[in-house]
Amino acid sequence: MAMPNVVGVLLAAGAGSRFTGPTHKLLARLDATRDRPSETVVERALASLVAADIGPVVVVTGAADLDALLAPGRAASPGTSGPSDQRPGETSGRTSPTDEQPAVTVAHNPRWADGQATSVQVGIDAARRLGADRVVFGLGDQPGVTSAAWRTVAAASAGATITVASYDGRRGNPVAVGTELWELLPDEGDEGARSLMRLRPDLVVEVACSGSSDDIDTTEDLRRWQNNSSTNSP
Repeated sequence: MAMPNVVGVLLAAGAGSRFTGPTHKLLARLDATRDRPSETVVERALASLVAADIGPVVVVTGAADLDALLAPGRAASPGTSGPSDQRPGETSGRTSPTDEQPAVTVAHNPRWADGQATSVQVGIDAARRLGADRVVFGLGDQPGVTSAAWRTVAAASAGATITVASYDGRRGNPVAVGTELWELLPDEGDEGARSLMRLRPDLVVEVACSGSSDDIDTTEDLRRWQNNSSTNSP
């Protein structure tokens, strides 16, 4: 069930320069598991966010051409369709055949090469237009983040806090930031909420989550992911 005034933002704009495969890392294919079909890294990350149903979803794009994957009616739920509501630099479409799951807004970041902070600001701008007072951020190259993790972080977030997922005591994503703190988020550089957590550790709330927020940054990361998925499948 969607949570009032919460927007989930998936950051998928970076260059992925450490990945040496034939495609951008977000477009690398993951093997099928018992729960998911074979799909790209970003599709699986987005599917978890959409299925969490915490509220409207924003995908911030940049270096990789994700238009075909994120076209209205295709994002996160192949074979579905729905209305499109376009504005400059954005598209929006339904991702559920029952129209009960959140719409996905695609917001392009033309300054993606200037660092992750610029994508965070694009996500914040989109969230403001959607009337949000909390944003839950995640990364498009972390397909191990579960829907439960998105829901746990969103549900635990409140007011002027920074709520962060913790995996076996290690901080990861998603991270939720209340509107009172948006102005403190950096607008340049390669860090998003991490710099704010260092600046205001007194506002950080950790919540234990299952799954993994490990990045797929290299082809070796991808191979490791495939091996782990194969090992955990029946």
